[in-house]
Amino acid sequence: MAAAFDRVVIVFNPHSTGDAPTLARELRDDLAERHPDLPIQLAPTQRAGHGRELAAAAARDGRPLVVSVSGDGGYNDVVNGLMDAGNPDAVAAVRGAGNANDHRRATKRRPLDAAVSHALRTGTTSRFDLLRLSVTPAGGDPWVRYAHSYIGLGITPVVAVDLEQGGKGSWREIVAVVRGFRRFRPFPVELADGTEVEVDSLLYANIDRMAKVATLSDDGRPDDGRFELVLLPHHSKVRVLLTALRSATIGLGPQPHVTHHELTIRAPMPLQLDGELVELDADTHVAVDVVPGALRTVG
Repeated sequence: MAAAFDRVVIVFNPHSTGDAPTLARELRDDLAERHPDLPIQLAPTQRAGHGRELAAAAARDGRPLVVSVSGDGGYNDVVNGLMDAGNPDAVAAVRGAGNANDHRRATKRRPLDAAVSHALRTGTTSRFDLLRLSVTPAGGDPWVRYAHSYIGLGITPVVAVDLEQGGKGSWREIVAVVRGFRRFRPFPVELADGTEVEVDSLLYANIDRMAKVATLSDDGRPDDGRFELVLLPHHSKVRVLLTALRSATIGLGPQPHVTHHELTIRAPMPLQLDGELVELDADTHVAVDVVPGALRTVG
């Protein structure tokens, strides 16, 4: 039986204000002690987006395991690097470090060093879906990027970030929701059928939760070949606030499952891709598709 991977490359930000450098070295040392014959390489990033380049280079051939010691944004870089490489034998994993670790929190089954040992012993890995974001600016060049957890516009991503910064605890959660609510404005979109609507929140979700406490759906899974479409048309500010509070407490309940959705935004706005902000111009066409089983992983 062939091993699940033949080497490990650990991508991390050496200038992280958190504990990523320490966690990266600890992971290297733990794996080296457990598996002395397994080649292990530390790959520190040097600039924004460098993790994607490092992951693509590491995944170009062979059977590598590329580990991101980071939050969701750093892992997004590694996932996109693996998609750039196009090597079906490449495996990805994340060890949470940083403010936002939604993907790791939603998918973790065992500690990462134990997951690596299990994969090496059994030759087995898991597969998760990815979200493919296709953006076509008005008069500009189209581009594609992948998300492991969510793509969002509107109040829900804003509140999720504020919740992550505010921490867990009922009063702090409420303060964070109110802070996000005050910053929020509805945005106009044109749906695929030509309908024009104002939207308070639009979230394409591959996992069922965000920011520790915001529950997006009752039955979302990252391996079911679908994503959850959480679309909230514009309503009164009171109703928007109640919906945001609901997401931070009991959750939003069941949501539609789809494999494709598209629209055109009619005003400039930021889009969140696994927590990373991307600025979009007015009249930009956005399409989101699920790519079933695109991410091979352990954990």
